[in-house]
Amino acid sequence: MTELKTKIKEMIIKSLELEDVTASDIVDDAPLFGESENGLGLDSIDALELGIAIKENFGVSFSVVNDETKKHFYSVDTLAAYISANQQK
Repeated sequence: MTELKTKIKEMIIKSLELEDVTASDIVDDAPLFGESENGLGLDSIDALELGIAIKENFGVSFSVVNDETKKHFYSVDTLAAYISANQQK
């Protein structure tokens, strides 16, 4: 799972063109969205771009945007769990 989390972090940085952010700067359980001490402070446009990047990089998509989907986008940990559970083997 650690390798998957690293890939997710690198995908976030690349797809959102985050300058001055490295994979080690992203805390696995920190919120990706909104204002938080350890979070990235991403917004809804970033969420759309991330959804596309996740589909392109991992072959996993999100069919409906609802509260359940938002839970999967909470952190690198929650994204890794969702991708791991839904990725084609």
